[in-house]
Amino acid sequence: MIVTVTPNAALDVTYTVDSLVPDAVHRARDVRHRAGGKGVNVARVLHALGADVRAVTTAGGATGAAFAADLGAAGLPADLVPIDGETRRTTTVLSAVDGSVTLLNEPGPELSAAEWALLAERVRRREPEVLVCAGSLPPGAPPDGYARLLAGTTSVLDTSGPALLAGLAGRPTVVKPNLDELREVTGVADPVAAARELRNAGAGAVVVSLGADGLLAVTAAGTWHATPSAALAGNSTGAGDAVVAALALGLCRREPWPEILRRAVALSGAAVLGPLAGDVDLAHYHRELAAVRVRPEGES
Repeated sequence: MIVTVTPNAALDVTYTVDSLVPDAVHRARDVRHRAGGKGVNVARVLHALGADVRAVTTAGGATGAAFAADLGAAGLPADLVPIDGETRRTTTVLSAVDGSVTLLNEPGPELSAAEWALLAERVRRREPEVLVCAGSLPPGAPPDGYARLLAGTTSVLDTSGPALLAGLAGRPTVVKPNLDELREVTGVADPVAAARELRNAGAGAVVVSLGADGLLAVTAAGTWHATPSAALAGNSTGAGDAVVAALALGLCRREPWPEILRRAVALSGAAVLGPLAGDVDLAHYHRELAAVRVRPEGES
């Protein structure tokens, strides 16, 4: 079983507008609400692929009730840790004209020590084959919270900033920053050199999201660059989560890195074509699998 952990869950609210203009009144074409947070999105993608997955997350207040109801309606297996605080909301404004995406992320409620301990206990109880820790740490979580969960497991860590650096002490099997996050935590501009810094600090492998340029993987077995067949327009908010889903599935199946990266790029594109984070266009995914190019880094 793959277990995803989302300690700072959110109810995602997505507004579609014609275009986003500062200091203007906007009339939304469409408004959608969905249980989210990075680990929940990862679990949705894995569930769509038929994988054995369970999302461990938190829920509190009226927003938490709506969050839980949406997970139930989706049939997504989940363990919900009740918290006293109100589950946060995240707001996405998607422009239908140019495809631009604007995100507003609330910080989230503070977790008590008892709530964090219950979350960790729920994770340990599931005895995951692969553990995915994803998203920001909420206020009140121990700074090394992810490191404690990751220690001794086959794992993927997808977070940023201090949480990423602290998580390296748990020696995650894979970390997945985007290029900006990688440069922020290392201070190194070159992505290969920056990824090696994270490996030296405890990561087994580093997979870097490069946006339309695909993925860079720096691993003990080699360094690869995987690219899609074509750039896609759509909602990019769930693309990174789809990459993490592919990484977790590949680790669970013990696949070689080129195969993992091929699936990750294809699934990322399928997420861009999905209407909401956690959705994937499975037809595109299956078509794109054979078209993704994976080559050793430095090869033209």
